[in-house]
Amino acid sequence: MLAIFNKGLVNPPQELYSPASLCSSRKPKLPEEIVKDFVSSNPSNAFTMSFGDSALLACISQGNSYPRQQRLFCGLDGIYCIFLGSLNNLCSLNKQYGLSKGTNEAMLIIEAYRTLRDRGPYPAHKVLQDMDGRFGFVVYDSKAGQVFAALGANEGAELFWGIAADGSVVISDNLEVIKGSCAKSFAPFPSACMFHSEQGLMSFEHPSSKMKALPRIDSEGTMCGANFKVDVHSRIGTMPRVGSEANWALGGSRA
Repeated sequence: MLAIFNKGLVNPPQELYSPASLCSSRKPKLPEEIVKDFVSSNPSNAFTMSFGDSALLACISQGNSYPRQQRLFCGLDGIYCIFLGSLNNLCSLNKQYGLSKGTNEAMLIIEAYRTLRDRGPYPAHKVLQDMDGRFGFVVYDSKAGQVFAALGANEGAELFWGIAADGSVVISDNLEVIKGSCAKSFAPFPSACMFHSEQGLMSFEHPSSKMKALPRIDSEGTMCGANFKVDVHSRIGTMPRVGSEANWALGGSRA
């Protein structure tokens, strides 16, 4: 899976940027190049969707390249989701959201996002805590211009993110795609964490704790992005949820 978002749409952590990208033998690429390379790896099974200059989503369907990991792509009412992995409690979650038994994980995520955005009965971290399984996903709300990504706490699903040549944010589950696209400006997406385009990165396991960035050094001894960890000894101020976007993005208590 691949998602690219314009730098005006997403404000990533500054620690993702690495000055070493400027002098590396492997230069970061522009979004057009990244998509072309991604699709060329399996053109007969690749699907892409572009949203002007704002965003691009791409997915390669199940095949020999991904024998173990389910990948799903869905869209509804201007909300699009790429989901990887699986949820062990999908049936109970479908029932909770009033969805049919045949609803897949990507459609469930869209419904959860829409419910939180519009009505916000629970804070976002609680919704993600209720999801049992190995999963990662990226949601793009094309009408609201919002991006939401999350990675579960269980091992088995991975996401990586980095910075393209024009400053766009690139998210993929394929490490080689990220390395080839972002040079030294990339990092693993931290597990049990969520990222919202307006509210930034936070842990959904420890929503009241701050995130800290630890420098990453590659095999060449060069600084390469950062590892993001939860600082369990710190706390952020509890913020009331104000507005529909905040309902989804913030993990604070209700106002």
